[in-house]
Amino acid sequence: MSERKHGQAVTGRSWIRIPDGTKVRHRSDGHEGYIDGLTEIVTGPRRNPDGRTQYRLNIGEPDRILAVEEDLLILTDKEGLVLMAKQKVEYRCYITEQLHGAFANDRFVASR
Repeated sequence: MSERKHGQAVTGRSWIRIPDGTKVRHRSDGHEGYIDGLTEIVTGPRRNPDGRTQYRLNIGEPDRILAVEEDLLILTDKEGLVLMAKQKVEYRCYITEQLHGAFANDRFVASR
């Protein structure tokens, strides 16, 4: 049972969380920002694969929005490395490899 269902955790594999500081774009509304932690959601059907949280995105001080993993695209630089706030290239390489193991290639897009 490794199918993802709204409000339920993925079984059979561990959830790979997108790390704080990773630059992302919301698929439908186009907002770009950085992952700024997780917020536990008490009501509503849309949640991350852990079954209880949504990502908090910093889209510009003081604005924050909530989004679930399936709504996010991971932004990369021209070399294909994940963009992150204040991280050295070695760490970005490690995170890029880790996230490529967890997400399909179409989830990675070049930053504008």
